[in-house]
Amino acid sequence: MLQKFDKRNRDLTVNINGELIHRDKARISPFDSAVQGGDAVWEGLRLYNGRIFKLHEHLDRLERSARGLSFAQIPSREKIIEEIKRTLAANKMSDGVHIRLTLTRGVKTTSGMDPRLNQSGPTLIVLAEHKAPVYAKTGLSLITSKIRRPPPEVLNARIHHANLLNSILAKIEANDAGADDALMLDTRGFVAETNATHVFIVRNSDESPAGGELATSRVAACPEGITRATVIEICAIEKIRCAETDLSLADVYQAREVFCTGTMGELAAVTNVDGRQIGDSGVGPVTRRLSDLYAQRTATEGVQVL
Repeated sequence: MLQKFDKRNRDLTVNINGELIHRDKARISPFDSAVQGGDAVWEGLRLYNGRIFKLHEHLDRLERSARGLSFAQIPSREKIIEEIKRTLAANKMSDGVHIRLTLTRGVKTTSGMDPRLNQSGPTLIVLAEHKAPVYAKTGLSLITSKIRRPPPEVLNARIHHANLLNSILAKIEANDAGADDALMLDTRGFVAETNATHVFIVRNSDESPAGGELATSRVAACPEGITRATVIEICAIEKIRCAETDLSLADVYQAREVFCTGTMGELAAVTNVDGRQIGDSGVGPVTRRLSDLYAQRTATEGVQVL
């Protein structure tokens, strides 16, 4: 799976600290904390018919993450939303758009790790692209990565940080194996998430033998996903059993269905893990039902920004 360049993005206008500039002329200082050490937090947003789905939930997480990294300054929510609006207007965008929102600690007075060298405030980057959900609806293949997700005492996953080398190394393994993405375990050997998405499985249940019950990993070694939380919320409303628990590889291999969740890809079925067929090797009924219910939400909910 490789994203293809969308020609509509050739002349994008990018927003860097309020300056609207052509993508080819956009520049970040070599003294910026994101360049110096990946010292930044980020969110992925999706625009549906002039509305951003779960915007405030994403901005809540951005603020929590910035506070978790002790950012001295954080732009107001009103300021961030205004810059998003300006960026979308400059690009004449209204639907089918993915927005990468990045907040760095800002520019340092000299190179170094010490946050006290950051004295000019944070850098806010708004990158909006024409981009449909990136995962194939026919199903994904995964391999299990040798790279493990660290525990909170090493690097707290509840900080949605821009230090993504761990995931990139896992993605390289998936590329080399000819898979779409990599399943990542925590240091205890339980499933954390993939290199880019959260993981749900559908398994048999005595209480619901026909539909089965859902299970998803705890958030000890993976972020608190917004799409993940939406799926859990939908399950509660629809009376679908859903447990947050430790998942082993055996649980994944034996599952009736497996699917991934994320803002960039929405819900995507997994049909193969480590060369093992999952269920009937197609998009299962529970995955399809939840995908439809999620689509109903994105079609009607969200913060109007246009």
